[in-house]
Amino acid sequence: MAHHLAPICDAITRLLSPHAEVVLHDPVTDEVIGIWNSFSERSVGDPSLLGELDDQTTTGPDVYGPYPKSLADGRRLSSVSAVLRDAAGNPEAVLCINVDRTAFEEASRVLAAFASPVVGQPRALFEHDWSEALNEIIADHLRRRGTTVDRLTREDRLELLAKLDKTGVLSQRRGVPAVARALRISRSALYQLLGQVRKEPIDADPS
Repeated sequence: MAHHLAPICDAITRLLSPHAEVVLHDPVTDEVIGIWNSFSERSVGDPSLLGELDDQTTTGPDVYGPYPKSLADGRRLSSVSAVLRDAAGNPEAVLCINVDRTAFEEASRVLAAFASPVVGQPRALFEHDWSEALNEIIADHLRRRGTTVDRLTREDRLELLAKLDKTGVLSQRRGVPAVARALRISRSALYQLLGQVRKEPIDADPS
């Protein structure tokens, strides 16, 4: 075995443990000459079958992959192989790192489940919750504009108030102060904007 490469293989295995198998191949005899964290059920002396690299496209000087592989039990791997050369430029060994994707794919599924939309709110509980409607309308408006409440222009606020007024939020008890607080403006400023939205004379705050 190319003993001077063993510490490199051991270091890679320790870093990626327990998800990676590291294998050293002899390109002349086409045999495995070293293997760490073996989960492919191979051992030293087994055939390397390096001919499979002929089907891969190099992604760097003497580097192949990452490319997909599968184990007999159905697990999928991401593999990368590198040809290691001696001082004369002759192939000395082929280093292969096989990463078991099972844990990462499972983690991805868990995260996707958390990120997916939740079940719709029960209508019986939320159909009269105008504060929920207020939050949803404002959040949707900000997402569409790609901005924040503090950066809303006067035209943005007029359009947003028109939406809120149409849904009846502003006619709810304490609706006006809630909207003013959400938009970070005074109630008097809100009434001025609302007067423009409704095209009605602006009255004093009827608090």
